Amino acid sequence: MATNDTESVLTQLAAVIEQRKQADPGSSYVAQLFAKGRSKIAQKVGEEGVEVALAAVSTDNLAIISEMADLWFHSMVLLADAGLSHQAVLDELGERFGLSGLEEKAGRPQSLKSGGIKTGNIKN
Repeated sequence: MATNDTESVLTQLAAVIEQRKQADPGSSYVAQLFAKGRSKIAQKVGEEGVEVALAAVSTDNLAIISEMADLWFHSMVLLADAGLSHQAVLDELGERFGLSGLEEKAGRPQSLKSGGIKTGNIKN
């Protein structure tokens, strides 16, 4: 599925993940993740984040791309498990345009500044 349309790739990936939610865990890695629950999915996101960081310090650009793809994939699985869409993340990023990183961070609720969980009305 080689395409330059980022939104299309994410939309297609989200659709495949949704289809695999109900698949037999014996035949689908995504179905296995869903069967093991959110803790396992979150663990995979964390592992992939560490692998991205390790690839980054190795300065192996192909490894960075490969590991980042794994991180994005597992992040999409986590979003699906939470009933959220990638579009919600894209919308959040879009809202940050025009703000410096320091301004954006200063405007966050205190719970986010200290690494807490953001709560509120997030729609998928």
